[in-house]
Amino acid sequence: MGDSVKISPIITGATGMVGEGVLLECLANPSVERVLVINRKPGGISHPKLREIVHKDFFNLEPIAQELAGYNACFFCLGVSSVGMSEEEYRHTTYDLTVGAGKVMAEVNPDMTFCYLTGKGTDSSEQGKVAWARVKGATENALMKLFKNAYMFRPGFMKATPGQKNTKSYYKYFEWVYPIGRSLYPSGFCTLQEVAVAMIKVSGKGYSKPILDVQDIVELAKS
Repeated sequence: MGDSVKISPIITGATGMVGEGVLLECLANPSVERVLVINRKPGGISHPKLREIVHKDFFNLEPIAQELAGYNACFFCLGVSSVGMSEEEYRHTTYDLTVGAGKVMAEVNPDMTFCYLTGKGTDSSEQGKVAWARVKGATENALMKLFKNAYMFRPGFMKATPGQKNTKSYYKYFEWVYPIGRSLYPSGFCTLQEVAVAMIKVSGKGYSKPILDVQDIVELAKS
């Protein structure tokens, strides 16, 4: 893909902190032509570029499959915390949901670039001791088999975009850490705007490797 390619992404998780930050950047970014969000409940954002589908069951996107056709990227920001879940439950809400949604999107948009927001510490071997990391690793590996253009984003601490409404209640207690962390531990801190810009850029021109850590995300966003 060349730099002139206009990006038309599908975004999931737009009513959460990460997805909302990605959506706001897409609406502001001139490289993005139009955006489709799939939400379980109305997101409350109106914009000329934006179309919203309210669909409650993300385990079954077949009923809306044809409405997903014609988009050349997916920014998959939907996810849940593993806290309090068994590995089986977490695998169902992470691997089964994400890969199932990916299969539907791949059927209607086989050339789509799929960007998956995963996490720092994800276990690509699927053999480590940490359950959530194994599940995330399995999900990444399945998506990279499903799409010829698939990129796994592994950010650490992400700073919200000004004006966001869907930040976690505890976020304000950690926000002050960001400038210190970015200075002392740059490989663990980035902004949501950088994540979004990096997703847009890999969708337009690709990247040299399929798994992007914080330093890749920041570098790509600046390029």
